[in-house]
Amino acid sequence: MLEKLLMTLVIALSAALFARRTRTLVELLRLGRDAPLKPRRWGPKLTQQLVVVLGQRKLLQWSLPGVMHALIFWGFLVLLTTIVEAFGAVYQEDFALPIIGRWGPLGLLQDIFIVAVAGGIGLAFAIRKLQRPERFSGSHLEEADYILGAIGAIMLTLLLTRAAQISLDRFPYDTSWTPLSMVVAALMGGLSRGALEALEIVFTWWHSLLVLGFLVYLTYSKHLHIVTAGLNVLFTSERPKGALAPMNLDFETMSEDDRFGANKITDLTLKQLLDGMTCTECGRCQSQCPAWNTGKPLSPKLVIMDLRDELFRSGDSLLAAKAGGNGSRKVENGLEAALAELPPLNPEVVADEAIWDCTTCGACVQACPVNIEHIDVIVDMRRNLVMSESRFPREMQSALQNLETTGNPWGRPSQERLEWMKGSARQAKLEVPHISDAPDAEVLLWVGCAGAFDERNRGVVYAFARLMEIAGISFAVLGKDESCTGDPARRMGAEHIFQMLAEQNVELLKGQAPRRIVTTCPHCFNTIFNEYPQFGGHFEVTHHTEYLAELVAAGRLQPREPVADSITYHDPCYNARHNDLVQGARTVLDAIPGAIYSELHRHGHGTFCCGAGGGRMWMEERRGKRMNLERVDEALASDSDTVVVGCPYCNIMLADGVVDRRANLDLSVTDLAQILLRSVEGEK
Repeated sequence: MLEKLLMTLVIALSAALFARRTRTLVELLRLGRDAPLKPRRWGPKLTQQLVVVLGQRKLLQWSLPGVMHALIFWGFLVLLTTIVEAFGAVYQEDFALPIIGRWGPLGLLQDIFIVAVAGGIGLAFAIRKLQRPERFSGSHLEEADYILGAIGAIMLTLLLTRAAQISLDRFPYDTSWTPLSMVVAALMGGLSRGALEALEIVFTWWHSLLVLGFLVYLTYSKHLHIVTAGLNVLFTSERPKGALAPMNLDFETMSEDDRFGANKITDLTLKQLLDGMTCTECGRCQSQCPAWNTGKPLSPKLVIMDLRDELFRSGDSLLAAKAGGNGSRKVENGLEAALAELPPLNPEVVADEAIWDCTTCGACVQACPVNIEHIDVIVDMRRNLVMSESRFPREMQSALQNLETTGNPWGRPSQERLEWMKGSARQAKLEVPHISDAPDAEVLLWVGCAGAFDERNRGVVYAFARLMEIAGISFAVLGKDESCTGDPARRMGAEHIFQMLAEQNVELLKGQAPRRIVTTCPHCFNTIFNEYPQFGGHFEVTHHTEYLAELVAAGRLQPREPVADSITYHDPCYNARHNDLVQGARTVLDAIPGAIYSELHRHGHGTFCCGAGGGRMWMEERRGKRMNLERVDEALASDSDTVVVGCPYCNIMLADGVVDRRANLDLSVTDLAQILLRSVEGEK
């Protein structure tokens, strides 16, 4: 009777501590800015729970660490049944789970996963202590060791409890199904019944206290993700992967005193705060970040950890101010005073340099096993620095001013948007109509700013237009009426400039009502396809790599002339990671006779950024190794003659990197349209 009473008190105390801490965590989350969380489509959300949470899909992207974590996670799911059995045995000597509690295969499954969890713990220690991957830099490694030790102790006490129950003939399963437990029970064969009963009590209590202590401790540790991961996946944005969240801007009432973006911890959304609580500190995001890999201060992991630490550091005073006093006005004044004392996120919590190093390539989001959305929070901090504080890299000023005044970051007059049609000295001039003169055109060719104003990329647009002529496609352009989609402005944090350009372009495109838009720029594609719907602009948009694959597959373009090059393909981040467009370019390259194709080490969804995304095309890269040089070095190591690209930014950055490496004779950079034209039209 005393044992039951004590266990009841321990369970009640543990539950109370867990509930109290959980309530505090919920109150901390509620300090964040309101944002839509309720899922609009439950089908995909439930699928995510099955695939990402239960199936551990994103963790299994990494074979050895993924298997390690999956063994421990799946083991805990199965061994929850043993935890219920352990507590039940305190209250009822022959306790068994209802219905399935005496089913032999369940006992076998429990035995198997005791071994699996132990194996997972061994792998975890091997990875952390022997392999010591750099991605753990900055993580709380000692805390992880404590957790792994506690899990190991839970497995050991569970096994010893089962063995004692078998020896006392109190085990609910047919022992022929539980060979591991039987082996341990055999080791207790020489003990008296009194000794066995004492051991069962000791092991049961030891096991129960470990489980209850673990339950309470995890709410204070980085292993809080055990509780929050499912919620974080559930609340993952339902926007397309490449789309940023819009801001509600009223241009007529905006003033210099308005605050935009995230300046203090309470400016983050509930989901962004939940991201911090869910971070596992695994460092997968850090290991994939092109900025971190080239010696920059930015670590996506440390950004999220620093924001989480700031929430816990400032949260208690905010909650106390929110709850203090009896009069509502007093509470309000106290909270305002506490909010005023909060440090600015930049540079007090996260260094400015780290925020500006981000290329928004999405490698961190792709790698994160619990669906943390790093880009959203980084861009929100940029929005504050640009729109509220006017504090940003000085070279950005020119690009932003140009976007406002000329509608393109190059600052070139709109008349030059037609220059690409002239081609080179050896090419015939193209005559492409304005969309208003060809309203029934199959395709509206969105040229983009790089295609219109950069000399290298003018050749790309010309080659693509020539291929459409050969294929018999009727197409048109917007010419001088086209302006920047606003992608660089939005990702630099200048949301007001982006929205101005977006609204202009949406109105223009609605007026022309094109049947289909095709562009050679992944950034233009992503913005028109994924972000213009936020402003009522719903258009059919295709990237030129996918469109060329369609034309080749339909026989409208027939590559005949051999291209005797060894070729590799560099996936643009905004195609591969943000929009899952990886196959089109490879389909085209496979169709070119004579070409020898091989993949770069990092390709597809694992591609490495050229360094120009996120507005960094117009920022200097002053720290560490330049990202384009890192990618060019990979291409040179592949022994390919030609790097094929599908993005004007990548074209510029990789070509510049080849020049910097003085490798012009070893490696050339060309767009997919250009190399396909060589094969379709011959070497002209």
